[in-house]
Amino acid sequence: MNDFYEGLGNDKKLSIIAGPCVFEDSNLAVDIASSLSETCKKYDVNFCFKMSFDKANRTSIKGYRGKGIELAMNVFDHIHSELGVSTITDVHDAWQAEIINTSIIQIPAFLCRQTDLLEAAVLTGKPVNVKKGQFLSPWEMKNVVDKLKSFGYNRVIVTERGTTFGYNNLVVDMRGLDVMKEYGPVIMDCTHAVQHPGGGGDKSSGNSYYAPILAKAAVAIGIAGVFMEVHPDPESSPSDGANMIRLDNFETVLKQLLDIDGVVKNVGN
Repeated sequence: MNDFYEGLGNDKKLSIIAGPCVFEDSNLAVDIASSLSETCKKYDVNFCFKMSFDKANRTSIKGYRGKGIELAMNVFDHIHSELGVSTITDVHDAWQAEIINTSIIQIPAFLCRQTDLLEAAVLTGKPVNVKKGQFLSPWEMKNVVDKLKSFGYNRVIVTERGTTFGYNNLVVDMRGLDVMKEYGPVIMDCTHAVQHPGGGGDKSSGNSYYAPILAKAAVAIGIAGVFMEVHPDPESSPSDGANMIRLDNFETVLKQLLDIDGVVKNVGN
């Protein structure tokens, strides 16, 4: 049973999924995981390290995709065994789900209705974090979760990452977070939600200023956790740098979120 999933719940203390967008370098990944883990331990926060081994969904053929699955699995092994940290990554094909060694399998938003991929993720026996498609309403996610459960499975996490709103823009309907609580623990992906898909011409752009604002608004609703991409130098990141939270600002953001979460939980009690 996965430690992170066991500590996850809309009625429990806030959990955090965080890490770099894409696998750039082994040492960098471990350094980020170590820093995030230490900060989360300091505040007794349930933490899972996120990193994509392959960014298959790129705006342009020139977009950086990562260093591949084999090297990434070595890094995930190290982070799990040496740091004692749960890990999560996104898969794009069924065969990837079958061999990936992370604690949790993540289904990308654009693939959230792909039946074969969902079944492959379920067959791993690991918890599955499925991101709401940018093209779906919150209540349509019930069909996605029901599909997962039809395979005899109920360890499902649901993540909001914004809805397409015109060209190159996303918007988050905070009402949807409350709707999706019926389907499982809800995570708010505050960094992808401020993305401007394809807004940079041959790449996506975004506005990281609003990421902590969306995170705080979501936590005020009373959710299971927040997903954020974090990097020591977002400007140098080959993917989603415009949306990221700086590593040296992570603790400040985390403390603000925990303060809000504490108030929400106290009011609920």
